[in-house]
Amino acid sequence: MLAKLYMQFLTFGAFTFGGGWSIVAQMKALYVDREKSLTDEELLDITSIGRSLPGTMIGNIAMFYGHRVAGFWGGVACMFGMITVPMIILIIITSFYTAFQHNIWVASAMRGVRTAVAPVILSALMGMIKSAFKFPPCYVIALAMFGLYFFMRVNPIWLVVIGAVLGLIVCEYYERRSLNNASA
Repeated sequence: MLAKLYMQFLTFGAFTFGGGWSIVAQMKALYVDREKSLTDEELLDITSIGRSLPGTMIGNIAMFYGHRVAGFWGGVACMFGMITVPMIILIIITSFYTAFQHNIWVASAMRGVRTAVAPVILSALMGMIKSAFKFPPCYVIALAMFGLYFFMRVNPIWLVVIGAVLGLIVCEYYERRSLNNASA
């Protein structure tokens, strides 16, 4: 199991261009769509936690997923799988940085990679949005959080705290409403 997790995350790490959201798209394709070992909602929870914690999003997600599946050592296997290929590439690039720094071919290739990654990230995000909101007020809360972040520059830590409190309130309301309807 540990070797399988390591190899899966080694593959993710080899093709995670464009930041942490790319791993989410790859995890969705494998674990949600193909294996059905995760739901969209579970992937969103893992992503939310990974994004909210200190450190890199992809490292946090790898550790969290691996721990969920195979305990502490599963998390370690996923984390090392995730960082192996980027670490090797970074060692090579930093060793030859001055040769690559102004190379038109390398710069052009990186621009091309960015244009290919954007639709992958967007498709994963759209899938997560569809499954993220269980109750209608959640859409309003998400829009409010978006506005607070982009227009008022509210610290993301406060957004997480506010979102958690509002999520508890909304879920409690719908839970009580469901119980009242069931008893009526």
